[in-house]
Amino acid sequence: MEKTPLKRKLAHEAFEYWVNFVYLAAFFSAFTWYRKLILVEYHLSSYNFGFALVEALVLAKVVLVGNALHLGRRLERLPLIFSTLYKATVFSLFAGAFVVLEHTLGGFLHGKGLGYGFHKILSEGREELIARCLILFFSFIPFFAFQELGQTLGEGRIWKLFFRKR
Repeated sequence: MEKTPLKRKLAHEAFEYWVNFVYLAAFFSAFTWYRKLILVEYHLSSYNFGFALVEALVLAKVVLVGNALHLGRRLERLPLIFSTLYKATVFSLFAGAFVVLEHTLGGFLHGKGLGYGFHKILSEGREELIARCLILFFSFIPFFAFQELGQTLGEGRIWKLFFRKR
């Protein structure tokens, strides 16, 4: 039985979402381990692997939404390095904006107004937001490099190169 175009598209997006999630979960979990090992040096134990997984789940969806909005496509005709770095930058800023929006809505939902969450992240969490965007930028470079390479080689070619016998 042949899948309808809608079912095919949904299956493709679900697969893309889970690939994004696995990559981001591995990357964020590695940083959580790194944070844990640093904190152990100072006899502190504040780390949460669940947060890394939830962040990966949310960010994988943010990447799908960004792709659907055609973010970062301006330089696709240039050499792959330019489109890769451009997409890494655009999506890092998009994810940073999403964090600000998330905190802003969180302040609103907790009855403190829209400005509370926005002010809090910009005053108290500015360095963490910058660090997150930098971590995302460097995690997105290989992520988008593979994505751009996959588009250049053709649908499914990278998957075949990595996961099938030569």
